[in-house]
Amino acid sequence: MGADLDIIDRQIIHILQQDGRTPNVEIARRTGISEATVRKRLDRLVSSGIIRVTAIPDPAKVGFSTITFFTLDVDLAHVDRIADQLARLPEVRAIYYTTGECDLIVEAWFTSGDKLLRFLTQQLAAIPGIQRTATSHVLRTIKDAGRWVLPSAAPPRILVVDDDPDFVEVTRLTLTKEGYEVASAASGEEALALMRVSKPNLVILDIMMHGLLDGLRTAKEMRADGELRDIPILMVSSITDSAFAGLLPRQEELPADNFLVKPVDMSLLVSEARRLLRVGAI
Repeated sequence: MGADLDIIDRQIIHILQQDGRTPNVEIARRTGISEATVRKRLDRLVSSGIIRVTAIPDPAKVGFSTITFFTLDVDLAHVDRIADQLARLPEVRAIYYTTGECDLIVEAWFTSGDKLLRFLTQQLAAIPGIQRTATSHVLRTIKDAGRWVLPSAAPPRILVVDDDPDFVEVTRLTLTKEGYEVASAASGEEALALMRVSKPNLVILDIMMHGLLDGLRTAKEMRADGELRDIPILMVSSITDSAFAGLLPRQEELPADNFLVKPVDMSLLVSEARRLLRVGAI
């Protein structure tokens, strides 16, 4: 099973893939988290083996212009011993156990065709158990491992919970344009049912919907649910300008991470959504 990388892990990896010398302070600036958090995440990514910080030489620029792949059929009773012997040869850059028509694939670099010939006739030939060898010489490299970039994960999913279809549509268009996946619900009950099927990364939650404090009840139920309690909640409501303002708890007592008053400036909503998604990923 693959490692569970969140959006910030992927941002850090992407930055380092562009330039492995990028300092932590620059990674922090570009991801919007603290330098200490960057350091902790890098320590975890390295110690868990998810990434390795290494130098990848350009073979042509260091004199290794002859790159060859070998497919080997071997005595399977001795495949581990053969792979170990191959791994000790300095010309060998990578070895892969494979299924299909061959048992091992070996990538090796050479400074000349003569060195390749000696490798075939002297070094490979001296390893017992190799039954058949085929070679493929690389004529030109279009893309190598050093240029591979970790594919993007699915975008963060935001659930907009509001019974005002105009607000939902404007918010959906705005957040979709920012690269987020947006779902919607028109009531707290509908929202909770959706969350339990597909957990969102952020909930934008109105308060006055099918019930006067529908959103408040929904937020309390989320905080009491072990599967949902860690989802950031951004409350949005016009209740503070209504006759029901006195029913709203003080902001520090709200079961939410922040509260914005409607009508909401969309640039402020995007900025706050982005902040809460970062906080939720730390």
